[in-house]
Amino acid sequence: SALFNFQSLMLVVLLTICTCTYLRAQAPALIDRNKSGVTGLLWKSARIGERLSPYVSIACVVMAFQLIMY
Repeated sequence: SALFNFQSLMLVVLLTICTCTYLRAQAPALIDRNKSGVTGLLWKSARIGERLSPYVSIACVVMAFQLIMY
């Protein structure tokens, strides 16, 4: 389960951020219409992916390397 394993939790968070950022780039209305509530987490994930994209990409590369090696 991703809740009890830190590596799996980080993987889920990174994939959510990357997916939401990609969806917002392709269909902005899909993500931007709900900025509050549970679906607001998708909007916030997209914002994190846009504003911190160098750090998110480095984290994805590190996570990929870690998954391949361990």
